[in-house]
Amino acid sequence: MLSVGRNPGEYIVIGGNIIVEVVAIDGCLRLAIDAPKDISIERGENYEKSHPVPECIQRTRKLGKTKK
Repeated sequence: MLSVGRNPGEYIVIGGNIIVEVVAIDGCLRLAIDAPKDISIERGENYEKSHPVPECIQRTRKLGKTKK
């Protein structure tokens, strides 16, 4: 898992065709995600209703890095 700090207006590129940009930090982080239409984008809490929690997320929760 990559953990990277970004400021508003900065972004990361995944696989050359997915862009995740930080658009605001007003006490709450906001991201803009641009991806091809065939790529599913879901909020984690919705994803977990129908899928197992990804292993990388389980590891960070065990380390106490993510609230749940």
